[in-house]
Amino acid sequence: MPLILTAILLGIVEGLTEFVPVSSTGHLILASELFGYSSQQWATFNIVIQLGAILAVIVLYWRTFWAVVMGLLRSEPGAWRFTLNLLIAFLPAVAIGLVAHSAIEAMLGAPKIVAVALVLGGIAILVIERFIGTQRFHGIADIPYRRALAIGFLQCLAMVPGVSRSGASIMGALALGVERRTAAEFSFFLAVPTMIGATSLELWSNRDTLATASVDWSLIGIGFVVSFVVAMLVIRWFVGIVSKHGFAPFAWYRIVAGSAALIWLMLR
Repeated sequence: MPLILTAILLGIVEGLTEFVPVSSTGHLILASELFGYSSQQWATFNIVIQLGAILAVIVLYWRTFWAVVMGLLRSEPGAWRFTLNLLIAFLPAVAIGLVAHSAIEAMLGAPKIVAVALVLGGIAILVIERFIGTQRFHGIADIPYRRALAIGFLQCLAMVPGVSRSGASIMGALALGVERRTAAEFSFFLAVPTMIGATSLELWSNRDTLATASVDWSLIGIGFVVSFVVAMLVIRWFVGIVSKHGFAPFAWYRIVAGSAALIWLMLR
């Protein structure tokens, strides 16, 4: 397969899956197996193009970010609670990511782990949807600090490829009493510092390789742009779907896709 086409396809996969609870990293790993190339060879590419999807959040919600910045300058309590909740939820990813970086890197080359995690995660979503309690928190600034910290720890489950960062944080928020739309948007905003931090760590870890001519930045640029455009479309669609139909459609997709991937991996 031509490298440019591979970059475009991976950008599409990233944009489609980063913000829905199906695991973008897991899909990129499975795509590497399906396309027949080394996931390690494209590991840096897969990490960096996630910033394209993150940029989509910043562009789509720029008014929210701007309002928060202005609110911080005016010392508005709501703006400070919004910011502190994001920072508190981000801290577990920093601590665990730095400590477990090597173990996480090792799992990125294990597609069977992805397949199993997709199935188990789908079942978990159905269970949480079935037994969801009262949704008491209808704004990010309304979430208590302890619950924001708990959501941050739950997000770290996604360090196992196939779990889904957005899925872990969204479903964790729902289980802790956060309203659906707010849970989804909190996951979007939390992705900004989390993915910037993960990308920075990856770039620093591979700084020697990046300094050589072996890295094709044009391919990374193509994947970045494609993931940005696709994510822009997906975010708006996702919020509408969740508000009307909940997360069950994504759970069933995970179960079917994970089961199919596991059978394929075992029989090939």
